[in-house]
Amino acid sequence: MCLCGNYIFTLFQKECNPFSNFRSLYSNTLYETELEYQEVHREIVENCMKGDRQAQFELYRLYSKAMYNICLRMLRNDMDAEDLLQNSFVDIYGKINTFRFQSSIGAWIKRIVINNCINFLKKRRLEVVTLENQYDDRWDETEEESVDLPLKVKDIKYAISQLPDGYRMVFNLYTMEGYDHKEIAEILEVSEATSKSQYSRAKKKLREMLKCSGP
Repeated sequence: MCLCGNYIFTLFQKECNPFSNFRSLYSNTLYETELEYQEVHREIVENCMKGDRQAQFELYRLYSKAMYNICLRMLRNDMDAEDLLQNSFVDIYGKINTFRFQSSIGAWIKRIVINNCINFLKKRRLEVVTLENQYDDRWDETEEESVDLPLKVKDIKYAISQLPDGYRMVFNLYTMEGYDHKEIAEILEVSEATSKSQYSRAKKKLREMLKCSGP
């Protein structure tokens, strides 16, 4: 699947809810259809609360693929992603009785997985550069140079995987997982301004890498 450079960089404009299309290239349709199966999933969750092994297996079957993809995007390593996925489901089963059905079970599971990814990266000294250390380029939406070259989804995914940890974390949380900057700031324990700045810098870095990947 090819996407022209102008289209990709248009997606980097915040005014157009930039990544509604971009997300669809990666997002599992599980989240889009979850409400249709809300009652089925509720029964599964309630059985998990009772310690039903079959229900636990079914919950894993429903969500493990999407959660693994999140882990892989965050961690960039197959083995780490698999280990963290398994550990996350241990946490999920252990905390399932705290779920109050005030949100979707998928969103609740995803938050646990993402928190575990962040904690894993923090142990490896994830660096989120603060505004005090660099110029403030929040939402630097100056006119962007057009890049007329074909881009493949795999090239975009590879470029994202090569971002520094802090940039990649914020970029993934905002574009792929649908969190806003206030939520990201709470998750990463940084200021909202730092989240916006990291996102802006991530976009700039991606543009540079995608230009270099052209013919």
